[in-house]
Amino acid sequence: MRTTQAQHRSSWGLAALGVFLGSSSSALAAGIGQPEPWQMSRQVPVTAEAADLLNFEHGLHWLAFAISVFVLALILYCIFKFSEKANPTPSRTTHNTAIEVAWTIIPVLILVAVAIPSFRTLRTQLSDPKADVVVKVVGHAWYWSYVYPAEGDKGGFTFDANVDEEQQPKLLATDNDMVVPVGKIVKVQVTSDDVIHSWAIPSFGGKIDAIPGRLNQWWFKADREGTYHGQCSELCGARHAYMPITVRVVSEQAYAEWLTEAKTKYAAIDNGARLADAR
Repeated sequence: MRTTQAQHRSSWGLAALGVFLGSSSSALAAGIGQPEPWQMSRQVPVTAEAADLLNFEHGLHWLAFAISVFVLALILYCIFKFSEKANPTPSRTTHNTAIEVAWTIIPVLILVAVAIPSFRTLRTQLSDPKADVVVKVVGHAWYWSYVYPAEGDKGGFTFDANVDEEQQPKLLATDNDMVVPVGKIVKVQVTSDDVIHSWAIPSFGGKIDAIPGRLNQWWFKADREGTYHGQCSELCGARHAYMPITVRVVSEQAYAEWLTEAKTKYAAIDNGARLADAR
């Protein structure tokens, strides 16, 4: 009877554990374009660079875990192997050439192994591909301005994007969104009109500082349509938390239609916007 009850309790325990792990995995899952409650991983990447960063981070986590387990095993081995009970007369050995060489060379090899994918990812981020779309982003206290340069009968307008506290997700929605086409290289030229800000979209895998008097540049190519949110990532004053960023990635046709509508909706820039040359 007791054995049967124990088996039932064990079954219920395993079931409860399964439910907990299942609910935890869904709760800890990364969001698409925005954060999720209890999220612990990065947001779902929608650019190749963001996917590289995610894979690199996961690799580092497993490497750190393996090193931690190895160090823990060494500590436990020393505790039991060289305890007073096991060694009434302790060894007086102070040097071991083989061990000293190993604990010098192995960390160096680990750092080299980490540096190779790190530099590869950095090289991709710092590359300068030919742009399909160029947008100038200007940080203000505390909102963003977006400038689309004139290209033929398209573009030639600017608009401001302020936080819209009535929309969801809370403090991440804006009254006007930056719109770009899917599958196209978008170069973002970023500067600031007052203090240092930082333009960041987690799903795109990057961010860039907006510095007064300096024009920084960053690029991305989104592979998935959708709405993606970010925030100013540089402490910039009293309303720093109220500087959200919203980017809508749409099809080429929808983007062309939006350009036509936006030129009518927003005040046109005199003679078009002046932007730095983005090859």
